[in-house]
Amino acid sequence: MNDAIWLWWAKMGGAAAGSAISLAYVLPVERREAGIRFGVGLASGLVFGGTVGLKIAVELGVEEHLGPYELVLMGSAAASLCAWWALGVVMRAFKANGRNRSGTDEA
Repeated sequence: MNDAIWLWWAKMGGAAAGSAISLAYVLPVERREAGIRFGVGLASGLVFGGTVGLKIAVELGVEEHLGPYELVLMGSAAASLCAWWALGVVMRAFKANGRNRSGTDEA
């Protein structure tokens, strides 16, 4: 396989890993929320993975020690993790007074 395909695999793996790791910190309330947050995590990891990985490596001063696959994998996981958290906070902040769609109070 050529390098572009390997970079895409690294992006997808990092994005999926970031979304999966996030489950340990902020559990989704329902399956719909989990699906939306996982999708947003994957999309943000694929889109911003390279840029975030490079920024993290530069800030830590390790860019010369990491190859392109490690940078993309690290960046995709970080971007996915951050997007997952942000979307979870936004979804809970805009929830209507602790009531779900059926109009009953949540425990």
